[in-house]
Amino acid sequence: MADIVKSLIIAAAWLPAGCATSSGVGDAATSPPTTVEAVGVVSEQLRLPRGFLPPADAPDSLALLPPPPAAGSAVMAADQQAYADALTATAERQALAARDADLGWPGVVSSFEPIAGVSLTDGSKPHAEMLLRRAMTDAGLATYRAKTHYNRVRPFAENAGPSCTPAEEEALRGDGSYPSGHTAIGWMLALVLTGLLPDRQDALLRRGYDFGQSRVICRVHWYSDTVAGRNVASATYARLQADPIFRAQAELARQEIAAAR
Repeated sequence: MADIVKSLIIAAAWLPAGCATSSGVGDAATSPPTTVEAVGVVSEQLRLPRGFLPPADAPDSLALLPPPPAAGSAVMAADQQAYADALTATAERQALAARDADLGWPGVVSSFEPIAGVSLTDGSKPHAEMLLRRAMTDAGLATYRAKTHYNRVRPFAENAGPSCTPAEEEALRGDGSYPSGHTAIGWMLALVLTGLLPDRQDALLRRGYDFGQSRVICRVHWYSDTVAGRNVASATYARLQADPIFRAQAELARQEIAAAR
């Protein structure tokens, strides 16, 4: 996961210089690409595909979000209480939080598959896979204007305590806490899957919420970071509805899933 965090940091710094996340492959009249090679990558090493949205079209998290809670505020006190509560989470919940830290494909979507009732990663639904993978990139990158501006210290570092992913701590210390990119990615997966499987919406959205809450349980994000992350993901998902390649790929993904069911 730390490598993916680093890749998103690099991409977020690189993209505002004028490079689009969109591969430029396909349009509304042609079938959208279904391979990482056709889409292009944010990270060659991790094969993290580019998103659908050029930077100019993505929501501006710095404009969208208020500043993180101020020291001494009621919201900051609630954040600290959520941190304290996380220390008492059961071993089972801690283990789930550690698993939810995995942003690599296919691990990131594995907990959604039992709810979907179909495989999303076995290669039989290439449009569904690429839809999810590109949308998660858009959600993650959309958090970075606010992340880099505020550079909020993470709760495990602020409180000099442990996290549930100690191997990630060095990378996370250099990556701003607000808003939560993990939460944005998990919420985006839930929103996209709800569009494909509306009859499973409640369970999918609950899993998406819990995916973000795992960051609080891990003590690597404040609760208010996760609220902001869901807001960014929701704004990004709304903007994706106007992207013709996203819409075309979503329709093909629906057909794949309907056939599998």
